[in-house]
Amino acid sequence: MHSLKMNKMIKKIAVFGLAVAFIGFAAFKLTGDNEQLELGEGSSALASPVFTVDGEENTLRGMMGQNGLLVVFSCNTCPFVVAWEDRYNELNAYAKENNIGMVLVNSNEKLRAEEDSPENMKKHAEELGYTMPYVIDKNHMIADAFGAKTTPHVFLFNNKLRLAYKGSIDDNFKDKEAVKETYLKDAMSQMIAGEEVSNPVTEARGCSIKRLK
Repeated sequence: MHSLKMNKMIKKIAVFGLAVAFIGFAAFKLTGDNEQLELGEGSSALASPVFTVDGEENTLRGMMGQNGLLVVFSCNTCPFVVAWEDRYNELNAYAKENNIGMVLVNSNEKLRAEEDSPENMKKHAEELGYTMPYVIDKNHMIADAFGAKTTPHVFLFNNKLRLAYKGSIDDNFKDKEAVKETYLKDAMSQMIAGEEVSNPVTEARGCSIKRLK
């Protein structure tokens, strides 16, 4: 009888131990994932140093305008970026008109010696005639801090560097002439007008950011 009770107790302890281990593993997985910035939040990563394709050091905070900052995670070769980047300069012109800074951030550290090398970034920026800074996010630190998932992935901050919008540029990456919902432009317009952004979160569509393992 005593032996039977001991066996049952041992089984309970073993089951409890497995449960604790599972909970711990689940918690690790959750906290290990890069959680996205929530609306109204800021990030200390905005003050972290970044380097432009011309080798100049700055911070994202240093690139903001009087009315805010538009951060677009981008790269050189993702088909979604290639399809959407014909709108980059137009967005930058609109942002400048409204005193919003705009910056493109390349976080593809896994491809830094290949298609997303600083040399290729500079060449790409020149070929596309980028009118906004294109910067290197070393070891994808800023992407991790923002919880950025794709290229492109848009994060719009207000004049207090609090997140006002995140997601996609618009609803049609294939053809800008067929766009019906200009999510980002609408968000900028409403933000600078002091209005609540009507559609503050949209789905980010694109290629995954190529992080180091």
